[in-house]
Amino acid sequence: MATEEGQQHPLKVYWIMWGALFVLSGFSYATDFMGDGALRTFLILLFMMLKAAGIVLIFMHMGWERLALKLAILGPPVALLVLIGLMAAEGTYTEDTRLEQYGESTLEVVSPGHH
Repeated sequence: MATEEGQQHPLKVYWIMWGALFVLSGFSYATDFMGDGALRTFLILLFMMLKAAGIVLIFMHMGWERLALKLAILGPPVALLVLIGLMAAEGTYTEDTRLEQYGESTLEVVSPGHH
């Protein structure tokens, strides 16, 4: 009778990833001491993405899966991010075009209850 055994990954891989996550979290925390700006935002997002990628690859075992499964799991979120980016760009274009065409809005915002 054949027995199926799962693949056992060496513990060293998990310890290295744990250390990398610790270091990346330290860098992410260090950005709190930077002034506001594009560099700080970029670094926060970069460290966040690197940590998420490490967790998915090592702790969720995606690094050892076939390419077809990786694409099936990671493809839809990437497609959604692309579509969100396109919508954001289109929204900015629409707003800029409206302001160029009609100028600043003169509509006064009235709070409910104040007639």
